[in-house]
Amino acid sequence: MAQARGASGDKRKWIIGIGAVVVVAALVIGGVIWTISDKNKTEGQIINPGQTTSSLAGDVTQKRDGVVVTVGKAGAKASIDVYADFLCPICGQFEKTYKTDVEQAINDGKLQVRYHMVPLLNDRSDPPGYSLDSANAALAAADAGKFLQFHDALFANQPEEGKRGYDKAQLIKLGQDVGITDPAFSQTVNAGTYDQQINAAFQQIENDPKLAQDFGNGQSGFGTPTVTANGKIVSWQDPGWLAKVTG
Repeated sequence: MAQARGASGDKRKWIIGIGAVVVVAALVIGGVIWTISDKNKTEGQIINPGQTTSSLAGDVTQKRDGVVVTVGKAGAKASIDVYADFLCPICGQFEKTYKTDVEQAINDGKLQVRYHMVPLLNDRSDPPGYSLDSANAALAAADAGKFLQFHDALFANQPEEGKRGYDKAQLIKLGQDVGITDPAFSQTVNAGTYDQQINAAFQQIENDPKLAQDFGNGQSGFGTPTVTANGKIVSWQDPGWLAKVTG
């Protein structure tokens, strides 16, 4: 009887052990599948064009000059420069917080904004390259007069840093959805027409001492977002910064 109970106990331990291994394996496999799925969640996704700039005044111009896009009305008394990366989460927070106020100031003719697309995080998407592809596509959208619509949609649907961004086909689809019909847009996106200019401008920006910020603990340098007015960095964390700029 004692031997029978011992054999039965050993068998039960084996079953419990095997069950535990199966559960752990299932959790590991499930975790891997979830991680891959989460990393690639933008794959095949259509970027929502939204209605973010439907109220943009008709006499607001969107003009590309090199790799900088100026948005505003002629004669606006104040101007700012915004340096941002479409992958940068703090840039996304900046846009979320101030987009409405900035665009209202543009509509009111108080403000012109010079947008600089900075591929600071180009190696921080998986696969790398989203920052540069999106910057190039935004300039192509500016050529079609749809920069701000494209810009706002990318920030409203911002992919997470470290994960998959949007590929060129998705960026082209967004361009179509914000109203771009010129075939030159897709050609420019696919060819990376402005890539070299964007990278050259970024090198100058990164090494410009006037754009260097103090990050504390002895760390300083260029970061995104950076906002300047009259050649000086604006503390955009101050809720009243825009009123101070526009007077």
